[in-house]
Amino acid sequence: MPLFKKGLTALATIAALAFTPAFAEGTLRIGMTAADIPLTTGQTDQGGEGMRFIGYTVYDSLIEWDLTSADKASELIPGLATEWSVGEDELTWTFKLREGVTFHDGSPLTADVVVWNFDKLLDESSEQYDSRQAAQGKSRIPAVASYEAVDDLTLTITTKEPDATLPYQLAWILMSSKANWEALDKDWEQVAMSPSGTGPWKLTEFVPRERAVLEPFAEYWDDSRVPQLDELVLIPLPEPNARAAALMSGQVDWIEAPAPDTIPAMEANGFKISSNAYPHNWTWHLNRREGSPWNDIRVRKAANMAIDREAMMPLLGGLMIPAKGFLPPSSNWFGTPDFDPSYDLDAAKALMEEAGFGPENRLEVKALISPSGSGQMLPLPMNEFVQQSLAEIWIDVEFSVVEWNQMINLWRAGAGDEAVDGAQSINFTYFIQDPFTGLIRHLDCNLIAPNGTNWGHYCDEEMQALFEEIKTTFDPEAQQAVLQKTHEKYVNDALFLFVTHDVAPRALSPKVEGFVQAQNWYQNFSSITMAD
Repeated sequence: MPLFKKGLTALATIAALAFTPAFAEGTLRIGMTAADIPLTTGQTDQGGEGMRFIGYTVYDSLIEWDLTSADKASELIPGLATEWSVGEDELTWTFKLREGVTFHDGSPLTADVVVWNFDKLLDESSEQYDSRQAAQGKSRIPAVASYEAVDDLTLTITTKEPDATLPYQLAWILMSSKANWEALDKDWEQVAMSPSGTGPWKLTEFVPRERAVLEPFAEYWDDSRVPQLDELVLIPLPEPNARAAALMSGQVDWIEAPAPDTIPAMEANGFKISSNAYPHNWTWHLNRREGSPWNDIRVRKAANMAIDREAMMPLLGGLMIPAKGFLPPSSNWFGTPDFDPSYDLDAAKALMEEAGFGPENRLEVKALISPSGSGQMLPLPMNEFVQQSLAEIWIDVEFSVVEWNQMINLWRAGAGDEAVDGAQSINFTYFIQDPFTGLIRHLDCNLIAPNGTNWGHYCDEEMQALFEEIKTTFDPEAQQAVLQKTHEKYVNDALFLFVTHDVAPRALSPKVEGFVQAQNWYQNFSSITMAD
């Protein structure tokens, strides 16, 4: 019932927006897959979609992603920091901040403000510590040991150990205005309604579970990213058919993750389908605590070989890349694994029989799944496909269906938490663009949940040695070779149930012009205009 009520609220909202004269023709209205507006205070929730729509719009990070090209993988570029370097000790990093940057409230960005932002995530004794933002950001920067403002535009960060992945980690950390927080009685709840970042967009209206309205920040430091639109309106529409109906009726101009069976009608009516390869996977993260059936490599390999990924493609309108591992086959870090998780039902059954299972002795497992959410593609029908596939090799799956944001909370809590209610797997989509978020954080012994996002409590000496080698290899080519070895172990040990890679489909009104879909979870909305 609660989900139904949310759907009615969202549809009522877009109906109202469609007939509100205050919105000019330069307004882009987006139907998100999330059930709520992402957290607006700085560190967003709602996964990658939160960062896409409220993170890299309202806020900036010290180091950011280049979102200007559709033809190549995104790379790190200067953001609020113009340059950075690591000292000879390979522990102390120095960052030079950009001059003349101001927050939406007019206050200046300084190194002291950056330190204040780190404290709001990492220092529980600080006045500004915010548990909600810390839950989103703390696990993103495990390398950070300390930080200090040297002068107004110079910051140092010291890592716990040599860690060449620090620049990637910092791309997650967004800067909120200290002055705005102080002006709003040092109350993060008030900040949520009137936030202040340094990003190209300002949040001007916010109604939880209904809409957020963003307007250009004309004084933004990067002239090339000052938005061309008059307004950007975000509307939560977690149900795929509701999103499609809203687009087709002209109530929104853009929807994330269109239902595949609606795409032919959209294209026939002149709507544009935009997609691109990007660093994403759709997996089952497996519980590796004592007693889990997934501790048997034969069961893990059998499950991977029981899924006919090519047969899944029509379900998604062909908008997927069948998984051959945790990373897509085109990745520079894929390597040459020995195990091929392709469909082979006979081989899968043979492995299950070897493990002691069969028609008279079936294996029962529970999986946590969500009905929608950032990057989740079409989770209900896709999981039903996986469920039916595993049943063919005598694995019976019981689903526990939870709302996406609650799913994120259970992911952070880990497989050992009472709240997962004995689940042996969690269906999660992962951002796999950098070494830490792509590989290390999922399986690092030091990041076992709730201390990090190693949901399954996996710990392996060989894998741990590879992670340490990644962190201490500062030469890019040498580091790539280590990353390949790491991914080969991911695949050879069948450490996840590898299903597919998304291609980030979205459907756009023919009025939407100037959008370049980057090979990234995040996108640049500043170049977009709306035709008459």
